[in-house]
Amino acid sequence: MRFAAISMAVCMLVSCGKTARIKGEVQGLGDGEVIVKLLDINTYKVLDTLKTDASGHFSYKVPVADGQPEFVYVFHNDTKIASLLLEKGDRVYVTADTTGIFSVDGSDESVRLASVEKDFADFVSDFSVFADKLAGMDASSKEADSIRKDMVKTYTAYYRSRVKYILENSHSLTTVPVLYQTVGTDFPIFSQQTDAIHFNNICDSLETVYPDSKYVKALRKEAKRRSDLLSLSIRIENAPELSYPDLELPDTSAKMVKLSEVDAKVILLHFWTSTDAAQKMFNLDVLKPIYEEFHSRGLEIYQVALDTDKAQWARTVKDQGLGWINVCEGLGAGSSSLALYNLDKLPVSFVIADGELVDGKFSDGASLRKLLDSLL
Repeated sequence: MRFAAISMAVCMLVSCGKTARIKGEVQGLGDGEVIVKLLDINTYKVLDTLKTDASGHFSYKVPVADGQPEFVYVFHNDTKIASLLLEKGDRVYVTADTTGIFSVDGSDESVRLASVEKDFADFVSDFSVFADKLAGMDASSKEADSIRKDMVKTYTAYYRSRVKYILENSHSLTTVPVLYQTVGTDFPIFSQQTDAIHFNNICDSLETVYPDSKYVKALRKEAKRRSDLLSLSIRIENAPELSYPDLELPDTSAKMVKLSEVDAKVILLHFWTSTDAAQKMFNLDVLKPIYEEFHSRGLEIYQVALDTDKAQWARTVKDQGLGWINVCEGLGAGSSSLALYNLDKLPVSFVIADGELVDGKFSDGASLRKLLDSLL
């Protein structure tokens, strides 16, 4: 009997250790109901609906795993009346009213979260005042322009304060909702592409403390998405301006070859199909002699096959001994090249010299040879 009692006590202690306890009072509610919800990444999950006593008191235990704090919210009807960030073993007391004004004791992270939410609510209130004023006036007036400048100042000041907050609290999970704050439905506070740096830095810091947290794992995905967009933007910004649509297609070894990265003074961009006998003869009768004559002088051929049977195309390239760059998307009439170069017939050739599309005209091997001779 004694052993059973000891075992039960141990079980109760273990169970207690895997939870956080909330005790609270909703002033002015009396006998009523509150709803406890858990934040599940970006949606609320209802944990329970609780009855309050005649004084508006309630109590609840929230399951919390070790090293995985949970964002927990208390609602009255559709109004959020308390926000908590609970760690395993926390014992918190919440005093709230039905309008959403609350205080919390027993959890430093919850106190921080309450402060974060109040700062955001104050900013949104100030920002909304400006928006309401703008809605009723002439957008081109001087007064409207002055209000827009005040809105920018208000946003800039708040943005800077949030950057300061996440830097000073980089190991606190309260930085996660800060990074996701949005005015309305489509204006994120952290909306600049370079904010990807903040997302990554905070994620790196949080992973040292909460490596198993679902919130941190979700933040890592968002950080990667933003980093990828930033990287793409930098590449586009630094990419040389081209006078022709760029192509990046697989060669006979399935290696992607980019047209803009071909290292040659002059590039002959040639579109064809290996299913046409006349076009195969053009390779042997015209392109091979031209390539042999001008390749050493700086010519390269980037030949695009608009075929669907890539195996047949590859055999033709090998059998004909075509030593230049041969690529094929394998989509035939669905190839992106058709639209990019507005192709309506085959074969078609373009000449690119020193990174520029050449306006020179050529209709056969003789005129093409003459053009290349002038360029090289």
